[in-house]
Amino acid sequence: MAMEVAPLHRESSSSGSINKHLTDDGKYVRYTAEQVEALERVYAECPKPSSLRRQQLIRECPILANIEPKQIKVWFQNRRCREKQRKESSRLQTVNRKLTAMNKLLMEENDRLQKQVSQLVCENGFMRQQLQTAPTATDASCDSVVATPQHSLRDANNPAGLLSIAEETLSEFLAKATGTALEWVQMPGMKPGPDSIGIFSISQRCGGVAARACGLVSLEPKKIAEILKDRSSWFRDCRNLEVFTMFPAGNGGTIELVYSQIYAPTTLAPARDMWTLRYTTSLENGSLVVCERSLSGYGAGPDAAAAAQFVRAEMLPSGYLIRPCEGGSIIHIVDHLNLQAWSVPEVLRPLYESSKAVAQKMTIAALRYVRQVAHETSGEVVYGLGRQPAVLRTFNQRLSRGFNDAINGFNDDGWSLMNADGAEDVIIAVNSTKNLIGANNSAHSLSFLGGILCAKASMLLQNVHPAVLVCFLREHHAEWADFSVDAYSAALWKAGSYAYPGMRPMRFTGSQITMPLGHTIEQEDLLEVIRLEGHSFAQEDAFVSQDIHLLQICSGIDENAVGACSELVFAPIDETFPDDAPLLPSGFRIISLESKAKDTQEVLTTNCTLDLTSSLEAGLAINHTAVDGSSCHSLRSVLTIAFQFPFESNLQDNVATMARQYVRSVISSVQRVAMAISPSGLSPVLGPKLSAGSPEALTLAHWICQSHSRCQFSSLPIRQGLTCWRQL
Repeated sequence: MAMEVAPLHRESSSSGSINKHLTDDGKYVRYTAEQVEALERVYAECPKPSSLRRQQLIRECPILANIEPKQIKVWFQNRRCREKQRKESSRLQTVNRKLTAMNKLLMEENDRLQKQVSQLVCENGFMRQQLQTAPTATDASCDSVVATPQHSLRDANNPAGLLSIAEETLSEFLAKATGTALEWVQMPGMKPGPDSIGIFSISQRCGGVAARACGLVSLEPKKIAEILKDRSSWFRDCRNLEVFTMFPAGNGGTIELVYSQIYAPTTLAPARDMWTLRYTTSLENGSLVVCERSLSGYGAGPDAAAAAQFVRAEMLPSGYLIRPCEGGSIIHIVDHLNLQAWSVPEVLRPLYESSKAVAQKMTIAALRYVRQVAHETSGEVVYGLGRQPAVLRTFNQRLSRGFNDAINGFNDDGWSLMNADGAEDVIIAVNSTKNLIGANNSAHSLSFLGGILCAKASMLLQNVHPAVLVCFLREHHAEWADFSVDAYSAALWKAGSYAYPGMRPMRFTGSQITMPLGHTIEQEDLLEVIRLEGHSFAQEDAFVSQDIHLLQICSGIDENAVGACSELVFAPIDETFPDDAPLLPSGFRIISLESKAKDTQEVLTTNCTLDLTSSLEAGLAINHTAVDGSSCHSLRSVLTIAFQFPFESNLQDNVATMARQYVRSVISSVQRVAMAISPSGLSPVLGPKLSAGSPEALTLAHWICQSHSRCQFSSLPIRQGLTCWRQL
C-alpha cells in the first residue's frame, strides 16, 4: 500500500522526488519498490517511451494503475535528467583527476626550468669571472682525472659488470626523465592542456635524437610496464624483439639482454638493429622504472651473421618512469637514439636526425597506445561490426607488419630480387615461401599459389603536404587504381580454394563505400572496410557482383602534426572475413624530410584551402596568400609505394610485367594528384602553375565536386562554376 508523505515543493531535488508522484488532491505519494522496479525495466529498454507505450505500460502493469500517464511521463523525464547528471558528474570527476595530474606535471616542469635558470645564471657568473681574471696556472690534476681508467666492473661479460652498467643506466635515465640531463624544448604543435594526452618535448642539442613525454594513464604501473616492454605490439617499425638472457639483479629488479630489429621506413635506406641491456626495478617512492641502453660499446651482441642486413643503431639511456597516483599512473617516457644517419643517402638524413620524427613514431606512439588500452579496458571505446578491440589491434599490427615486410624484403623471410640490375625504377621482389595463413585456418589455404610478388618504388615529392595527399588517395581510390588489377588480387580471397583464371576487363562504377571498424581515441589511426562497386564488361558476367572489399588503415592525416608519417595501407578481403583472415597488404607511405619553423608551419596549414582553390584559377595573378618558394622553406617528403600480388608458378613473369607497369601508372597518377594539390601552386618537381585545361586541374576539380556532393550541397552552382572555369 502506498504511503502518504507531507506535501513537498516542486523545487526539491530530482534524486528525492523521482520516486514520488502527485495525486489528485495535491499530495505527493511515494512510488512503491515494485512500481519503481517496473518503471526501471522499461527505462532500460527505452529511456524515452512514447505516449502509446506509456499507456500500454499502465495496462500491462496493474501496480501502475493508480498513476496517471502524465505522472509516468514526468518520472521518465526526471529519470533521464538524473542519468544525465550522473554522467556529467562522472565526466567532471575524470576531468578533475586529469587536471590535477596535469597540474602536478606542470609544477614539476616549472621547478625543472627554475633549476635550469639558476644553473645557467651560476655558469654565466663563473664565465664572467674567468674572463676578467687571466689564468695564472694550469691544473694538471684534471688530466689525471680524465685519464683514469674505467672501473673493472664495467665488463659486460659477467653479471657484476652488467649490474654496474644497469645502475649507471638508471642514474642517467632518471636525470633525463626529470629534465635535468638534457635541454628539453616543447614539441611544436603539442601544447599541454585539458584535452591533450600529455606534455611532449624534444632535445636538439644532444648526441643523436631525443624525445620526452609525460602523461596520465588509468592503469596500474605493473600493467603499463608490461605493455611498454612488449615494444613490437605498439611500435610499428619494430620487426623483432628477442630476450636472450634474463637474471635477477639482487635488489628486486631484473636485467635482460635484448636484441631488436627496426624496419627501414623506405626502400632507399637499410634497416636498423640494437643490442641493449634492459633494467627493471622499483624506487623507494614506489615508482617503477624500465630503463635501457645499448651494449654495442662494450663488445657484446648476437652473431654478426644474423645482422648482416642491418645497420647497428645505438640507444642511449632511455626508458619509462611510472609513478602511481590517484586514478592510475603518471608516465615519463624518454627515447634517446643515435640512428647512424651517415649510412643513408644525404637526402634522407633529416629523417634520421629529427627528434620530432622519433617523438611521433616512438614516444608519442607509446603513450597513445597505453591510453588506448586503458580506454578499451574501461569499456569507453565502442567498435563497429561486432569486432573486439584486441582483434582490431591485431588487424592493425598485421597490416603494418605486412607492409613493412614488403618494403624491406628481408632474405630470411624468403624474399629475393628479380632482375636486379639497378637500372629499373620499380624494384620487383619474389617470395615463394610466404605464408598467408591467418591462424591455422585451413578454410583459407592458399597452398596452390606459386608465391608472392612485390613491386615497390620510392620517390621524392616537393611542395605537397603528406596528410593532404594521403587523404586524397584514401577518399578517391578510382583516381589512381586499376579496377581489373585490384579484382585479380581480390578474387583469390573469395570463398573456395581456386585459382583465378586471369584478369578480365572490368570497370569501376564510381561508388566507394566506407564502413568504419574503429579508431584510436585521438583518431590518428582509422581502421575501416572499403567496398568498391564494379561490373564486368563481359556479357556472361553482367549480373554477377564484382565488388571488391579492402581492409584499410589510414594514419597520419592530421595536417598540424609535426614529424608525423602519413600512411595508407590496405589488403583485399572477403566480405565475411574472419578474425584470422589472410592479409596481403599494399599501400603508400609519405614521410616529411624537413622540419620547418613553427610560424611557417602555421602559415602553410592556414592557407592550405586557399591554395587548393587558387590552383583552379587561370589567367589570374598569383595568390598573395600562398607561400612562395622564396619566402619559406619548401616542403620535401619521400613517398614509398609497395604493392603485393599473388601468382601461380607458371605466371610469374607475366605478373611481374603487369606489376611493374601497374606501379608505374600509380606513380604517374600520384604525381598528377600531387601537382594538383600542391599548396604552393608548384608541381612536385618545381614546375609552372597549373593551367585550366591540364589533367591535374581537371582531377582536382573532379575531386572538389565529389566532396561537395557528398556533403549534400546543391550540385548546380558547382557545375555552373566548373563550366565557367573551363571556359576561361
